[in-house]
Amino acid sequence: MDADEMAEQSVKFEVRGAESVIVRRDVVWRTTPAATLTLDLYHPTDFVEGTAIPTVILVAGYPDPGFEKYVGRKFKETGSSRSWGRLLAASGLAVVAYTNTDPEADLRELLRFLRENGPAYGVDPARMGLWASSGNVPLALGALMEDGRKSLKCAALCYGYTLDLDGATDVAEAAAMFKFANPNAGKTVADLPVDLPLLLVRAGIDAMPGLNDALDRFLLAALKHNLPVSLVNQAVGQHAFDILQDGPDARDAIRRVLAFLRFQLLRLPER
Repeated sequence: MDADEMAEQSVKFEVRGAESVIVRRDVVWRTTPAATLTLDLYHPTDFVEGTAIPTVILVAGYPDPGFEKYVGRKFKETGSSRSWGRLLAASGLAVVAYTNTDPEADLRELLRFLRENGPAYGVDPARMGLWASSGNVPLALGALMEDGRKSLKCAALCYGYTLDLDGATDVAEAAAMFKFANPNAGKTVADLPVDLPLLLVRAGIDAMPGLNDALDRFLLAALKHNLPVSLVNQAVGQHAFDILQDGPDARDAIRRVLAFLRFQLLRLPER
């Protein structure tokens, strides 16, 4: 499967009402000398204008110019982003997917923008969580370390690179190879908020170099620090199993991601 075909793949899971959620595309949220940055907003079908609801931000850890050159579209326009947006909105949450040119600086500015302006866009700035996968996860962890004590309430991190711990360099080497943002050099799990729930989704047969080694070290360190971390180990999952594998194990892992975010942000059980 080439990069363009990969970018077209959608999540292999269905939620009632996902195709009828409310979507606003290409809302301008920031203008810089480099680019005009936009976001896509997803809301449940019963969303009422003028209200603000708990929101999940789909973290983009790759700069869009390079990402688009490689896969033919921006991160927010991939089948993965669009289908996760619809699934989460159908589960009762708002979703923000966005463009960037500088992943670290732009995510920082997006979070500030949503804290200050969220209600005008149907976003509750006091109840925001992150969803990230693969090479997007280090940037999400960096945001949790920096912003997790302000407005972020939880994060679901799927088959992702995490932190380089105990002298390892797997994440740094992957970031240099794949060109994703890795703002956490020298950081440890001690830099994370002690009361912010994390869900780690592990793909048991992930073949990305060093990914599971780093993830396993991260999980052990998080447990030693008694962080509120949960694990879904999709034992037969390959990297990006949510868009590449259609089976009961993959669907169960996706369901558990939706349930985690729904519970943490809405404090409601799975629908």
